[in-house]
Amino acid sequence: MARKDIEIETSDGKAEAGLFRPATTAKAGVILYMDAFGPRPVLDEMAERLAGRGYAVLVPDLFYRKAPYGPFDAKTAFTVEETKTKLMALVTGTTQGMTIRDSAAFLDALTSEGIDGPVGVVGYCMGGARALNAAATYPDRIVAAASFHGGNLASDAADSPHRKAASIKARVYVGTAGIDRSFPPEQSARLAEALRAAEVDHVIENFVGVGHGWCIKDHSVYNEAAAERHWKRLTTFFSETLR
Repeated sequence: MARKDIEIETSDGKAEAGLFRPATTAKAGVILYMDAFGPRPVLDEMAERLAGRGYAVLVPDLFYRKAPYGPFDAKTAFTVEETKTKLMALVTGTTQGMTIRDSAAFLDALTSEGIDGPVGVVGYCMGGARALNAAATYPDRIVAAASFHGGNLASDAADSPHRKAASIKARVYVGTAGIDRSFPPEQSARLAEALRAAEVDHVIENFVGVGHGWCIKDHSVYNEAAAERHWKRLTTFFSETLR
């Protein structure tokens, strides 16, 4: 596995990103949409693990417009008022529309690196909705879209991804936290109905008893057993879809 740091030209500036390649020729490209705490070693480790499965994994900084910022401690950042305020400014200041536009540049970056076939996307926390919105916007390229503990996937907001279900051609997997105020049962039902009505091949799975952020090691609610289950689901999903 090899890492390459790249700079991606977008319509709004330059986004830093890490590109993680397998030791052999990549089976396909994957874009990993970060959580609210930004790029950091734990996300690099996750990208490396996917690269070990044969994928070229791009981890872009979605907050590049506000760089430099952080770093943040994922265990305490939302419990300290000062860092919570800074984080919320980053999250709300980086709209779904911005990331949708940026995703065209992310896909182009993969192409420029010689990875020009079908792509999978996976997002965590705020990245979950962005992964699904990317799949809806670039259906000719993105064939697999996964979200883990993604928030507001079927909210009342105009940019909620469930509203674009009819544009999704990818297979979709959604792993929900059993305890998650950002994606309550009524949103799960709304998303399921939208995907079903749009005839999207999808699975929505509830990870009972775990909290928002359970997949990522530096979160306070990290759950190793459930995180390993997430890895099994994700790698099986990509192996079946990114052929």
